[in-house]
Amino acid sequence: MATLCKNCAHALVFDPATQRMTCEACGSSFLPEEVEAESRAYRQELKAQSMQEIYGTDDKDMMDCYVYTCSQCAGEIIINGTEASTTCIYCGNSNVVFSRIAKQRCPECLLPFSITKEEALDIVQKRISKGVFVPKEIKHFTVDSIRGIYIPYWIINADFTDSLVIKGKVKSGKNSVTRYFGRAGHMRMRNLPLDASTMLADESSSRLEPFDLTKLKPFDEDYLAGFYSNVSDVTYSDLRNAAFIRAKEYFEEEALNDVKAGGKKVISSCPSLDVKNDMIYAMLPAWFITFYYKGKFNTILVNGDTGKVVCGLPWNKKLFYTLLIIAGILMAIPMFFVFKGMLQGLFFTGRRHSSNDSTGKLIGYIIAGIVALFSTGVHKVSKVVKNINRTQDKSMFNFTKKRQG
Repeated sequence: MATLCKNCAHALVFDPATQRMTCEACGSSFLPEEVEAESRAYRQELKAQSMQEIYGTDDKDMMDCYVYTCSQCAGEIIINGTEASTTCIYCGNSNVVFSRIAKQRCPECLLPFSITKEEALDIVQKRISKGVFVPKEIKHFTVDSIRGIYIPYWIINADFTDSLVIKGKVKSGKNSVTRYFGRAGHMRMRNLPLDASTMLADESSSRLEPFDLTKLKPFDEDYLAGFYSNVSDVTYSDLRNAAFIRAKEYFEEEALNDVKAGGKKVISSCPSLDVKNDMIYAMLPAWFITFYYKGKFNTILVNGDTGKVVCGLPWNKKLFYTLLIIAGILMAIPMFFVFKGMLQGLFFTGRRHSSNDSTGKLIGYIIAGIVALFSTGVHKVSKVVKNINRTQDKSMFNFTKKRQG
């Protein structure tokens, strides 16, 4: 439902810049706690009707959506079963699906948007403009849509314990030998946010962190006005599994960093997770910006609290490989003369054996450096490709697209 202006009865929306409810018609503004919808008590008792109940169809190909009537123009709004707020596609007014929040899944807390739509776009444009390999078309992309969406999160406290056996290689004289290392410990996780929407990939939502949870406010549906939102649709098992994966990753990363060896790998573990029963259900803000490029939609995420940008953009492969070849040639020329001089010293100057050993080691270090540099480049490219795949992920695009407006 829409929260109406006390002065002119026009729908109010939440403005991140002022942290107030504003009226675009008369210019009035109010604090969220100062306004309350007059029809709230009535609409709290209103239940959603399914399409099957309204249209009398049992077609298995049709999605069993929910239909609400806009409080402003009486137009029907069709949404999916997990959406908590939306915008009327007919009159454009903000509507909060109040029965889905008040009666079934009311969040305890909410972190209001502090980054405006204009600020989000400006942050993204500045970030993209610095990309050397970003195509010109993307640097000046046309926004297909930008939506502010409250993502549901469960904020949990948990204790994690694990004991690991790590295999790695260490130097022993001129050779490398395999060694085994044991690491065990206890880790306490406090205020860990976990994405509670199955429609959004955990890899994408986790990269939006951190959020400043000290700014959480008691839930008030007026903050949703002008934005979109989803409610939690995960099970406790889903939540516990997500917490387990995150905890295991953190623990293993720290354990591996503590081992001084090469080619490190965890070969066995015995993990245990205890999730506390003081979980908090909260909504956290994010801007979803989509644009079209070469037949594919790309989605950029911006943390609605901190402005952190999460994306992987298509890159100019021709320019990258051209510069790579040029750099290779420039490195090869001096390396040719270095190796030539070393070989001449080895075979024509009659140097002592110790000198030859030193020269051989130097050549080995140079070759190892080139291999390491090449491996780093391959790792960077694979990471970029992985980020691009996330940006072009269909589930993320559908998550954004299904928000009406």
